[in-house]
Amino acid sequence: MTMIQTHLDQARQRLCTACQAAGRPVDAVTLLAVSKTFRADAIEAAYAAGQTAFGENYIQEAVQKITQLRHLPLQWHCIGPIQSNKTRLVAEHFDWVQSIDRLKIAERLSQQRPQRLVPLQVCIQVNIDGGSTKSGVHPSTLFALAQAVSQLPHLCLRGIMCIPEPTPDLIADNAVLARARGLFDALNAQGFSLDTLSMGMSADLEAAVAAGSTMVRVGSAIFGQRDYPGFLS
Repeated sequence: MTMIQTHLDQARQRLCTACQAAGRPVDAVTLLAVSKTFRADAIEAAYAAGQTAFGENYIQEAVQKITQLRHLPLQWHCIGPIQSNKTRLVAEHFDWVQSIDRLKIAERLSQQRPQRLVPLQVCIQVNIDGGSTKSGVHPSTLFALAQAVSQLPHLCLRGIMCIPEPTPDLIADNAVLARARGLFDALNAQGFSLDTLSMGMSADLEAAVAAGSTMVRVGSAIFGQRDYPGFLS
C-alpha cells in the first residue's frame, strides 16, 4: 500500500466519521484531492486508490497534468484565481471552476467553452470573513453575481466556495462556516437550485461537514506537505 493510498484511506475515514457525527449520509460530502504542486505520478497513485476528483490552483501547471493524464477518467476542478489571459485554458481543460469572483471572468469562460464539451460547472467564491488578501465576492454582492452567472449559456452554476481564514478559535470558525451555509441556503430560498457548498480543508474538515459542506478540499492530508520552490521544474 502506497503512502498516498494510506493517507486517502485516513481522509475517507475522517470524512465518514464526520458525516456520522453530523447525522448525514456518508455519501453527502465529496472528497476533492487538492493536487497542486504535486506531479502526475502522485495523481496516478491517488487514482489507483480510487480518487477521481482533483483540485488545482495553478492553471499552466494543471493543464500540463491534465494533458498528461488524459487517458484517465478524472474530474478537474480549478480552485485558484483566474486571470483574463488564462480563461481559455480553463474553459478548454477543466470540468469545474470553483473560484468565480467576477462577471467578466465568468463571461469569458462561457464564451470560450468549446461547443463539444458539456457546460462548465461553476461555483462562486465568497470572501466569507472579509480577509483583505483573499479572492471572492463580498456577501452583499453574491446574489447579483449569481443571477448574472446563472444566465450564461455555457456555464452551470452549482453553488458557492469559501476559504475561511485559519483560526484556533473554534467558536469563531464555526460561526464563519455557519455564515457560509446561511448564504447557500438563502440563494436556494431565492430560487436557485444549488447543490454544492465547497468549504473545509485538511485542518477543519469535521467542522465544515457539521456546518453543511457538500465538498471538502483536502491536499496535505493526502499528498503530504508541499515544497513550493521549483515545483514546475
